[in-house]
Amino acid sequence: MKLGIIADTHDNLDAIRKAVELFNDEGIDLLIHAGDFVAPFTEQPFRMLKAPLIGIFGNNDGDKLLLKQKYREKGVGELYEDPHELELATKRLIVTHRPKLVRALAASGLYAVIVYGHTHQADIEQTSSMSGTQSKQIWIINPGECCGYLTGRKTVALLDLEKDEARIEEF
Repeated sequence: MKLGIIADTHDNLDAIRKAVELFNDEGIDLLIHAGDFVAPFTEQPFRMLKAPLIGIFGNNDGDKLLLKQKYREKGVGELYEDPHELELATKRLIVTHRPKLVRALAASGLYAVIVYGHTHQADIEQTSSMSGTQSKQIWIINPGECCGYLTGRKTVALLDLEKDEARIEEF
């Protein structure tokens, strides 16, 4: 299963369109948004996405009810409160917008993948955690900022759960 990972889109519709094109070209199976859509109209460019979207709210998301409604009624995806857990390809994932939770989530050993946003800094780390007597590999992924406002870089991440490979893509 191939995942696209995006965060901090901050109303930049042109950047979202370009990211969606990249995800469609990559043939992702699911897009995970780690928060800060900001306004409900951001669903418009996501309509072109050929995969389902799951997202969580960030600290800058305004009208959460309208955001959730627009994404659902237009068939774009489902939005959840932060954090949100899911299981894909027998792996447990958690998505948060709060970087302060990441180390504790990794130490828990409960998740194979931890996705977070907020910092606008693209980062991929593979670490290990002890679960009982076994060491478990954990991906910690921040896709950076799609909007490009703070760093001047527009980035997203791709994670292939079957190949166990992850990378940052700049566009």
